[in-house]
Amino acid sequence: MFDALTNKFNSVFKSLAGRGRITEANVSDAMREVRKALLEADVNYQVVKQFCKDVTAAALGADVVKSLHPSQVMVKIVNDELTKLMGPVDTRIYFVSPGPTIIMLAGLQGCGKTTTAAKLAKYLIAKGKKPMMIADDLQRPAAIDQLVTLGEQIGVEVYTEQSKDAVRVARNGVKHAKKNGYDVVILDTAGRLHIDTEMMDEISNVAKAVVPQQIYLVCDAMTGQDAVTSAGEFNSLLELDGIILTKLDGDARGGAALSIKAVTGKPIKFIGVGEKLDKIEEFHPDRMASRILGMGDIVTLVEKAQEHFDEEEAEKMQKKMAKGSFGFDDFLKQMGAMKKMGGLSSMMKLMPGMGKMGDMDVDDGEIAKMEGIVHSMTKAERQDPELLDSSRRRRIAKGCGRDLQEVAGLVKTFKRSRDMMKALSGGRGLKNLLSGKTDIMSAMSGMNSGKKIKQRSKRKRTPRKKGKKRR
Repeated sequence: MFDALTNKFNSVFKSLAGRGRITEANVSDAMREVRKALLEADVNYQVVKQFCKDVTAAALGADVVKSLHPSQVMVKIVNDELTKLMGPVDTRIYFVSPGPTIIMLAGLQGCGKTTTAAKLAKYLIAKGKKPMMIADDLQRPAAIDQLVTLGEQIGVEVYTEQSKDAVRVARNGVKHAKKNGYDVVILDTAGRLHIDTEMMDEISNVAKAVVPQQIYLVCDAMTGQDAVTSAGEFNSLLELDGIILTKLDGDARGGAALSIKAVTGKPIKFIGVGEKLDKIEEFHPDRMASRILGMGDIVTLVEKAQEHFDEEEAEKMQKKMAKGSFGFDDFLKQMGAMKKMGGLSSMMKLMPGMGKMGDMDVDDGEIAKMEGIVHSMTKAERQDPELLDSSRRRRIAKGCGRDLQEVAGLVKTFKRSRDMMKALSGGRGLKNLLSGKTDIMSAMSGMNSGKKIKQRSKRKRTPRKKGKKRR
């Protein structure tokens, strides 16, 4: 997500790190690179122009010019301006009483409306609501069957009707929801091009017939400026209440996310960050700005941890870390829980300073392989991984029918995971992180201390001293 933009911003900030103070000249140089990075990310030109103007004005303020840390100041300014650009926060769904609250999804063909309808229904169930979906995409072959299948997976009823009249299906579906006590109706409509007058008239008539309380435009983030253009057209016809960006996990540029709010004036409500039905997140501009700048998103990490980790289990894990007794059995437990949170790689990207760690995601098949390897170890080996010399690894590989390289890979992954958990157990520890207590950053203190970090900082300072002597 936003990898290319993150790398560009980091390059700009590094170029400022060696400067003594903020000046009009180095701000101009920095903004030239920022402007180029944003345009390459497919951000709307007018949005880029205004953004750079705002950052420059803030950077040349009296208090900023006096600063001795240009790169740090610029990170703060760019972060604030990105937050303004994508904000404010508006993730609320306005529910009516008596129900049902009708949420209509609109969008282009192939933008992911049907899957988003199911994701939204699953999200609402977690919020204590009783949703029902209406299959009103009568144009795409198998669209109704797809929604029915998704509904079965999450335990949500899907209203269907053998008809080609989208207005009639929508109206009858809402009547069915009222009769059966559903408090939310999610209306999945057909994909349509904004230049298709007949199809646009159809969705307008559907909206007039059922009067939805919320109309969300579903946009494919990977289409960049096309998503922004279509959003403007749909908004002029339907008066949108918000936008849901899909496939954001596959978008390395980020142009749509950075442009769409500024161009349409409508808030981004949710983002799709994966194919699975639980991969939908509320959109928080401040958190997204932090991710774009490579600073992680600790708040989202905490929220995910609260959903999938038990606080008592976290306390036990912290004690094991303190004693140095974290073994492979514990590792397998954590892998299962972390997979539910999106995998180790996803977690790393949410941690400040750890977003560039290697890909450590594993699927169900990989976890099964890991279990086979671990179960081929002796009890002593599972408890003390340092015992695993080359001869023991060969024995384990032979016992579970795996290659020696796979055993070595598991040991490497285990050690990286253990190091990450050790870092989290510093300060007030993993328990505080997973319990969601307010002083969260103290739980991350282990990441900002230690011999390796101190050695790196010394290596960075040495060239500067030599440089001064040369002058």
